[in-house]
Amino acid sequence: MNRTTAYVTATGVALPEQPATPAGEARGALPAPVVRDLRGRAGGSPHTLLFGAHDLVVVTGLPGSGKSTLMRRAVRGARVDSQDTRDRWDRRMPRLLPYAAYRPLVRLSHYAGLRRALRAGGGVVVHDCGTQAWVRRWLAREARRRGARLHLLLLDVAPQQALDGQRERGRGVSRYAFLRHRAASDRLLRAVERGEPPAGCGSAVLIDRDAANALRHIGFAG
Repeated sequence: MNRTTAYVTATGVALPEQPATPAGEARGALPAPVVRDLRGRAGGSPHTLLFGAHDLVVVTGLPGSGKSTLMRRAVRGARVDSQDTRDRWDRRMPRLLPYAAYRPLVRLSHYAGLRRALRAGGGVVVHDCGTQAWVRRWLAREARRRGARLHLLLLDVAPQQALDGQRERGRGVSRYAFLRHRAASDRLLRAVERGEPPAGCGSAVLIDRDAANALRHIGFAG
């Protein structure tokens, strides 16, 4: 049985169980999504988030909010991060070649890697910039197909913190792109706060920078 567990103490506190839909079962009513808000806990956030063995987890938030840092530090298991794909291509390209010239190749490579990871059948944590809603729809279909759940881990960071994060890593996005990301992220955050995660999500977990820093393990049970 797939379930999402947020361990707050040594004994652990679990989110309500979400039974898996058997693969191939006709579409029907799904359990209402669970929304868990871990923001503003001043050090009382869980150190571990565990999901079902075949579940999919999308980590989303503003550019510079710390998604890649969190994934590299905490994910135990398969992870697909577009930043890793870009870094690999950056090392192969001439230093003076602008990123825009090979951005389409990076995106194709990223989605090809995501497809390979999904075909393996196990749990996967996926980096999402927040503006590509079709990616979440793809992942929701894949989770449903395998009788698992899609979960959203939303990193809620103030725009200035995100811009500072971009400066710290020495890589940013254009003002126009950042405004697009901000608008999409704000819409998603407001919807989740109303208890309305994107269609197909079994749960959504809201975290701020402190909660992200407290997380040491994001993994899959079983």
